[in-house]
Amino acid sequence: MNCAVIVVGAGRGTRHGGEVPKQYQLLGGTPVFTRTLMTFLNHNRINTVIAVIAEDAAPLFTSISEGLAVRTVFGGASRTASVRAGLAALADTPPDLLLIHDAARPLVSESLITRLIEAASPEAGAAPGMALSDALKKVDHTAQAGEDVARAGLVSVQTPQVFPFAPLYKAYKALADNEDLPDDLAVARTAGMKCKIIPGDVDNFKITNPGDLERAERIVQPQNGFQLCVTGTGYDVHRLIPGTQMMLGGVPIKGDLALLGHSDADAALHALTDALLGTIGAGDIGDHFPPSDPQWKNVDSTVFLQKALDLLGQQSACVRHVDLTIICEKPKIKPHRAAMRARLGELLGLDPSHISVKATTTEGLGYTGRGEGLAVMATVTVSR
Repeated sequence: MNCAVIVVGAGRGTRHGGEVPKQYQLLGGTPVFTRTLMTFLNHNRINTVIAVIAEDAAPLFTSISEGLAVRTVFGGASRTASVRAGLAALADTPPDLLLIHDAARPLVSESLITRLIEAASPEAGAAPGMALSDALKKVDHTAQAGEDVARAGLVSVQTPQVFPFAPLYKAYKALADNEDLPDDLAVARTAGMKCKIIPGDVDNFKITNPGDLERAERIVQPQNGFQLCVTGTGYDVHRLIPGTQMMLGGVPIKGDLALLGHSDADAALHALTDALLGTIGAGDIGDHFPPSDPQWKNVDSTVFLQKALDLLGQQSACVRHVDLTIICEKPKIKPHRAAMRARLGELLGLDPSHISVKATTTEGLGYTGRGEGLAVMATVTVSR
């Protein structure tokens, strides 16, 4: 069954407040409108997504929807007019079922969408409803409480509301141009269409009034804002040999020494790669790039580092801080420290203020003290 959705976001959101309409404000670091669209784009039962926006908000919408497979339609002066515009955009290739959803309901769940599609039919629609739990009373013009209103048989209706496309489109076309009804269910009823109310979702509320966005933030915080900080360590050693240049920390250092290794022997990047792999339990550099494999001969060690960063990205992990300690008698590291921090910042996407490069000697003791080799210790902090 072909299913399309119209996400209505042409309103101004004046009750919520703010310099931009509520649907463009950030929720968990993502615009509300974008979050809503992504839920439908990622649903395997949805074939087409239409976004209805205000014409003067087109540049703003473009900035928050880049790369999304969404068709855009300009809305009207009312919600009813905006939905009518979305319906007209689908008329040439009509879907079997149409879902209509408020852009300002960003916490709609995949399971609710599925249940609504399954509850609808070619003859009748479906909408989510919440039973009322608070006492209801009438209020007069002076804000004085009046008579009670019975809650039995009453529900608070949410979106998305789902209908067979053809009869709903016919019902909208039959309305007067200036007619504005509360929701799509009200329009469907004018044409005698039936609509089943199924249990809604308490989190599927509409961001309308001041405080609603903060409430939504508290809901998404556990999945989008909670960060487990982990520490990884790495250690690498390479033999020093006569040469004219070595790579260290992604920076070429000219002189009379080189580092011996299968790749470019950048001990700093190797230690850093191992530290990053350690934060996600992904083994070590040798597991991914065995020195016995000839394809890694003389390869730039940034390839190894990028592989570790890609693996971190697959687990939504982010590098927060890097601390490198280089242990050697030669070369002198201090003249190259700023360049190393800058280069590592480029490779990691970090500000150099979050990258530390230190150097020390072993006071002439051991293989580093004798100038036989160079060692690097790496410590990284990663949020997951």
